[in-house]
Amino acid sequence: MSATNVREIVKEKYGQAATRVTQGQGNACCEGSVDPITSDLYDEAQKSGLPAEAVLASLGCGNPTALAELKAGETVLDLGSGGGIDVLLSARRVGPTGKAYGLDMTDEMLMLARENQKKSGLANVEFLRGEIENIPLPGNSVDVIISNCVINLSADKDRVLREAFRVLKPGGRFAVSDVVVRGEVPAELRKNMELWVGCIAGALEEQDYAARLEAAGFENVSLEPTRVYRIDDAREFLAAEEINVDAMAAEVDGKFMSAFVRATKPAAAAKEPCCAPGCCGN
Repeated sequence: MSATNVREIVKEKYGQAATRVTQGQGNACCEGSVDPITSDLYDEAQKSGLPAEAVLASLGCGNPTALAELKAGETVLDLGSGGGIDVLLSARRVGPTGKAYGLDMTDEMLMLARENQKKSGLANVEFLRGEIENIPLPGNSVDVIISNCVINLSADKDRVLREAFRVLKPGGRFAVSDVVVRGEVPAELRKNMELWVGCIAGALEEQDYAARLEAAGFENVSLEPTRVYRIDDAREFLAAEEINVDAMAAEVDGKFMSAFVRATKPAAAAKEPCCAPGCCGN
């Protein structure tokens, strides 16, 4: 599947999710059912005071704002901010001297997020239209990058990670929730599980994820599982797709998970190479 096709499928999926919420048709995922991936990610204290639509529009797989060590006065960027729940929570954490940006490419989600901002009364928030592969912010401008089950949707993850590195300040932190795969999974079985998880472009294997972050320039890379998906979680979905769940169980059970992915941009940027004799103080 080409990057363009992936992008259009993601936009359609998340546009429909936003429409479900704005039209009062229930949560963004589905009507009348509990999703083991997106459910129970935020406690009541966090949800208190947030617009109901921001909570209903959440399609994440984790809670990066609970795990990221946000400080007053910091600038935070949420990649693929959806209905805005993590942006609003971040804005509370960094306070009026800080700033929380949300970046999304789906018009319906941006409209919903901006309406949620108005309802929240938070002024230190700005939602930007754009793609996570081309972040519309200058380099070295952000203290923390968060994201919630979005980077796995990109067809060009290396570019996303390079862009994240570019906009982070030296010493800045990458702190995202994402779906990852542990170990090898046969291609056909992986495809079926990704249909359930919603990872249209494919989740990265955890060691591959770490290697790509390091290749982009990050250091102190770590991946911490936060929710492991069991085969029984997906049994109803897979059975509806006429898949023999028990036959595939041993090869996929426990291999798909939500993880908190951490990394930092080195505090001291590498020096630019000298261009001629006498430059760079030589």
